[in-house]
Amino acid sequence: MDFGVVLQTDPPAWRVVDLAVQAENLGFKYGWMFDSHILWQEPYVIASQMLSATKRMIVGPMVTNPGTRDWTVTASHFATLNDMFGNRTICGIGRGDSAMRVIGKKPAKLSTLSESMKVIKGLVEGEEVTYNGTQQNFPWSTGGKLEMLMAAYGPKALHLCGSETDGLILQLADPQLTEWMIAAVRQAAEEAGRDPDALHICVAAPAYVGDNIEHQRDQVRWFGGMVGNHVADLVGRYGESSAIPKALTDYIKKREGYDYAEHGKSNSTHVDFVPDDVIDRFCILGPEENHIARLRELQALGVDQFAIYLMHDQKDETLNAYGQRIIPALA
Repeated sequence: MDFGVVLQTDPPAWRVVDLAVQAENLGFKYGWMFDSHILWQEPYVIASQMLSATKRMIVGPMVTNPGTRDWTVTASHFATLNDMFGNRTICGIGRGDSAMRVIGKKPAKLSTLSESMKVIKGLVEGEEVTYNGTQQNFPWSTGGKLEMLMAAYGPKALHLCGSETDGLILQLADPQLTEWMIAAVRQAAEEAGRDPDALHICVAAPAYVGDNIEHQRDQVRWFGGMVGNHVADLVGRYGESSAIPKALTDYIKKREGYDYAEHGKSNSTHVDFVPDDVIDRFCILGPEENHIARLRELQALGVDQFAIYLMHDQKDETLNAYGQRIIPALA
């Protein structure tokens, strides 16, 4: 299992770069950033500094979307960084939540997401693509490599992910739900004539190492609220009696709304509807042995990467615990 770290691009941006360097030195292979340009600083600017300051780390957004930037601009970003740093980028992409809603737009349709992924990946990898009725390629590029992972929860999104992408980003660490979603994307891949075992499965969730569980839950309760946005969309689209597991949908019944000004913040005040048991399932908390046990369980399900959402008050301590003891235990 590989490990990644997910960082918010809060100012100062150099703190983000410093955390990436620290993570690489501790054995983390991937450096991810939030991509919500109103709420936080521009991740694509910071990505170049992360790549420059590290030697091996693979860097990308978790997650970008098709709606806030022209697809050819997004592709040019990745192709340029790959040319500068030797194919060390990765693209996490989804329909768009905070980045789109904050500017008054709805998340993209799955058909739009599908088209955008083909254009972005194709351009980065040196192909000629059809875009807006024109044929486009990068004449300055010799072609590179861009692994495209898609964030998904619902049946249609999981089917698209397995049918067309390089892998899944699952934003929760619940083994039961992870097993269900991995099965869905692998089935879709098999139906599309693709190798289901070749999919890159990335689980991303908060991890907090320590003994004060009550404090840890309060620090990461925001994550249940963030996931709840996507779950609310699913319930609205599929209904409560759909094939989506109740372990994912039941907890949002007391959800009354969401304030994007507090998106991804440990001091969020609008996430009281998220119960402790959901936090314990979606996140990895407690002493180091809890983390090792859960990670082994996820690894047995076929998870290739665990990426830590590092939004709490013990960033350095958690990184150090992972790098010094937890990652070696999973090697």
